[in-house]
Amino acid sequence: MTGRLYGVGVGPGDPELITLKAARLIESADVIAYHQGVGKQSNARRIAAGLLRPGVAEEALVYPVTTQVSDHPGGYAGAMADFYADCERRVREHLAAGRDVVVLAEGDPMLYGSFMYLHDRLHGEFETHVVAGVPAFAAATATTALPLVRQTDVLTVLPGTLPEPELARRLADTDGAVIMKLGRTFAKVRSALEQAGRVEGSWYVERASMDAERVLPVAEVDPETVPYFSIVLVPGDTRPGVARYESPAPEAVAPAVDAEVVVVGLGPGPDAWLSPEATQVLAEVGHVVGYGPYVERVPQRSGLVRHASGNTVEVDRARDALELALAGERVAVVSGGDAGIFGMASAVFEAAEDPRYADVAVRVVPGISAVQAVAARAGAPIGADFAVMSLSDRLKPWEVVEQRLRAVAAADLVLALYNPRSRSRTEQVAQAQAVLLEHKSPDTVVVVGRDVGRAEESLTVTTLGKLDPETVDMKCLLLIGASSTRVTPSGRVWSPRFVQ
Repeated sequence: MTGRLYGVGVGPGDPELITLKAARLIESADVIAYHQGVGKQSNARRIAAGLLRPGVAEEALVYPVTTQVSDHPGGYAGAMADFYADCERRVREHLAAGRDVVVLAEGDPMLYGSFMYLHDRLHGEFETHVVAGVPAFAAATATTALPLVRQTDVLTVLPGTLPEPELARRLADTDGAVIMKLGRTFAKVRSALEQAGRVEGSWYVERASMDAERVLPVAEVDPETVPYFSIVLVPGDTRPGVARYESPAPEAVAPAVDAEVVVVGLGPGPDAWLSPEATQVLAEVGHVVGYGPYVERVPQRSGLVRHASGNTVEVDRARDALELALAGERVAVVSGGDAGIFGMASAVFEAAEDPRYADVAVRVVPGISAVQAVAARAGAPIGADFAVMSLSDRLKPWEVVEQRLRAVAAADLVLALYNPRSRSRTEQVAQAQAVLLEHKSPDTVVVVGRDVGRAEESLTVTTLGKLDPETVDMKCLLLIGASSTRVTPSGRVWSPRFVQ
């Protein structure tokens, strides 16, 4: 009979925060295992020391490195892979011999805990149990008596090892936050907090619930004194704009002098395709409003509040931007590609028709459009007259789409098709193909560009007859050639400027 494996959380440091279940298992274990650094004592073992029965077998699993630097041939990752393989071998021997093994874990075993890697390797072969522990951030919030989140607030747990821009972005986008894994990362973490406007009201807690516990405002912490066992708490109440920028009642707002909303096209994706004018606007505004993935492309910085929303509320977020401008804020509404091509520019002008916004100016900053990006990758397919259409029937009936497809095909124009498919619209590409084939040859050149400008970019040159609608997804843009559109021997696509 084999032994059982237990991952047991021993809490943040105070032995009195060990659960009754954890204590019972520790006292009866055949083997106690724990992780520790080179030349250091295990913090988890120290917490549970009073519960270990005399003579119990112990397995100290000593990390080969504690930083990202290693002389292992496989680098840090290789050193850690070998370490976890050795841990697995040592624990496996006990389990195979019928001995129960309790692996002690600081805080909770499944929250940034090393026990997870043993669980991954052994749970399919041996009976395995996980015993929850009080996480360190729960002890920190208890120490500070600090409400992290209220009602529908979102709490985000972040490792301080994230890149600084990513930390800043996530801190700006969440309500409450917990930042773990500090130590050497603290200076970077504080910089990210400053960029997100979250330093004020955030607290630093060192060795929560331990005798050496220390609590300070983040702004007062010396980065040189920060150990690994420390946490930053960012209450949801500190988020800029949570209550301050709620849209006021119409009668309460007087139009600001020179109120303006700037609509910015971000281009298809790469930073190199963002115009200098767009970069300057985004560096100067205090608020960025837009669809979540586009807002995420704007680097977080100090003083910037980002307002992300879903994909089908264009006019609502346009109104939000106009309200901010009325209140005297400097606002940019961001859109992918060019904001004037199936983007947010039209939605902002639609919302601005309300007389309430008569004194708010709307300025549009152009961006590289998806059709330009795909065409450039293909060659010069839109070098002649061309049309641009969206296959989405969310804002117009499909009958109108078909009517326009026939008109463009009859005129023998190159045609760019945006929004060819979505999760709920799966038949439009095939339907459009059938309509176009009523007027165009099956040999008409077709270019399918997917994620152009991004790491996942692909470009396919085919024909209208051979186009497989199932290969087209929401990330694609289609270029349907005119009768004159040609393909060079090297696969480049172009349309002559002249008509024969």
